[in-house]
Amino acid sequence: MCICINCKHMNLCKTYEFIEKQHNNNETHNKQNYFVPINTIIFVNINKQYLSIYLDWDIKECSSFVEQPGTWISSL
Repeated sequence: MCICINCKHMNLCKTYEFIEKQHNNNETHNKQNYFVPINTIIFVNINKQYLSIYLDWDIKECSSFVEQPGTWISSL
């Protein structure tokens, strides 16, 4: 699970936007407010089912993480 869902910067984060695009979520954000985090670690899990391959992208570590539980609720 991506740690971003509880990060204060989630709705402004450039890296989180990248992850969302990988999940085919094309929600647009205000480009003037992009926050560029430092030292992020992204895990990509490769899942194969029959003849299809699925990639699951998650941010596991980020030095810019600031905990704010429930941040993801405001993005619904």
